[in-house]
Amino acid sequence: MNIHIQNGQVVDPASGFDNVTDLYLSQGRIAGIGNTPPGFHAEQTINAKGLIVIPGLVDLAARLGEPGGEHKNKLQAELRAAVAGGVTTLCAMPDTKPALDQPSLVQMLRQKTEALGLARVLPLGALTRGLEGAELTEFAKLREAGCVAFSQTDAPLADTRVLYRAMQYAATYGITLRLRPQDVRLSAGGVAHDGQVATRLGLPAIPAVAETVAIAMIVILMRDSGASVHLERVSTSEGLEMIAVARAEGLRLTCDVSINHVHLADIDIGYFDSNMRLAPPLRSIRDRDAIQQGLVDGVISAICSDHTPVGNDDKLLPFGEAAPGATGLELLLPLVLTWAAQKQVSLPRALAKITCEPAMLLGLEVGQIKVGAPADLCIFDAHATWRVAAETLVSSGKHTPFVGTELRGRVRHTLVGGQVAYTAPSAA
Repeated sequence: MNIHIQNGQVVDPASGFDNVTDLYLSQGRIAGIGNTPPGFHAEQTINAKGLIVIPGLVDLAARLGEPGGEHKNKLQAELRAAVAGGVTTLCAMPDTKPALDQPSLVQMLRQKTEALGLARVLPLGALTRGLEGAELTEFAKLREAGCVAFSQTDAPLADTRVLYRAMQYAATYGITLRLRPQDVRLSAGGVAHDGQVATRLGLPAIPAVAETVAIAMIVILMRDSGASVHLERVSTSEGLEMIAVARAEGLRLTCDVSINHVHLADIDIGYFDSNMRLAPPLRSIRDRDAIQQGLVDGVISAICSDHTPVGNDDKLLPFGEAAPGATGLELLLPLVLTWAAQKQVSLPRALAKITCEPAMLLGLEVGQIKVGAPADLCIFDAHATWRVAAETLVSSGKHTPFVGTELRGRVRHTLVGGQVAYTAPSAA
């Protein structure tokens, strides 16, 4: 379909382009910027006057509940939530039931998501069989089936030898490992950051060294194996300092952070608010401030939603018993805009953390607006305000630390592969 997007403020974080102009889409790609391509005839026109047009968001971490979803429509609900939030490409975490450790499961997930015609889904393969931490999966076969990287997610990986072999295997095939740095024994049984808040509330704690010890081990093994590693959801200031040093040394080490940790700290737990039960736990104010600075300095490559839809039965429990996680796909864009406004970060620079930079980590051509690029776009109203409410979230997960918060920035249209995947009711 040929689509003409008129009079939008087009912002491309990859190139720094920021201007009011028209976009022309044809055969799933961007056919023209500003000037009408020869022979172009629009079949659909979108009036974007007063709106901002950016590349579709690229989210490095989301849980979709498939395979093994609670009901058959859960996958569709999560992908509808993605496009409602302007997310056009997302990485599906492998901690499904069963885990994504077999090519057939990966292919099934790809077939289901492609049939829905919503956001693009990139499966992450399980690093070990069943995520049990004992036996490596067949990376090469899983990559052929469509896995873009391999992760253990939050499942414990206590055997250093298994991790070392995984790095050697990955280095041989040019595969990136995605690891959440957390020492299993130091974090065992903990639910909150080891600080004054956990002490006051009597909550079992996870010390910052649980992260930094793991990072130190990963860095040492990287030096020996030559592996490329992406650290998921780093949460401590000390961890970020270690990553900066390792990168200056020349190691192929990158990292992301959760949008929750960009805004929140352990003090926000309040009086045992289970919506604040996250993994990794919310850290100190000092750690939160270091994360915000790390985004500006470039130590942190991407912000992810860490979307984890959790049902009432698992969330409405005492803090220590509640399942960790929060819905995030629909909140990623406005929360990034909020951070940018608070810290006076330019719009292109802030948006890069959820578009072109994560796309580069994945080796994809999405996340940018240029002639020939995939027509994955998000069109949003930067001035529209809305209050986060459980009943208005599209996701099957209704729990987030930001329930009741008023945010600025509302998606009006989302296009994936040159097709309109979402139009807000008020914009229909």
